[in-house]
Amino acid sequence: MTLMKLSKLPDRTPVKLSMTLPPNLAARLRDYANFYAETYGTREEVADLVPFMLEAFLDGDADFRRVSRANGVRDLSDAAPRNPEDRRTRKGQDQGE
Repeated sequence: MTLMKLSKLPDRTPVKLSMTLPPNLAARLRDYANFYAETYGTREEVADLVPFMLEAFLDGDADFRRVSRANGVRDLSDAAPRNPEDRRTRKGQDQGE
C-alpha cells in the first residue's frame, strides 16, 4: 500500500446554526462589520464574519485548548489552511513575532 504525502481531508460539511441575539449584540456585530469594512476596504456580512470571529476566540483561549487536549478532544484549529498573517494576538501583533 502506498502512503500519500497529503493526509485525508477533514469533514468539510457545513453545519447550520440558528440563534437569536439580543438587540445590543446584533448592533455591536453590525458595528464590527463596519469596522472590518473600514479596515480592509471590503464589506462582509455579519453572518460571514461570525464563524471566523468564533474560531479566533476559541483559538485564543489557552485554557480551553489545554482542557480540550487533556480530555482527548482533537484540535481542529489547523484543519483548514490559513494565512498566518491573519492571526493576531490580543495586543494586535502577529503571533509569529
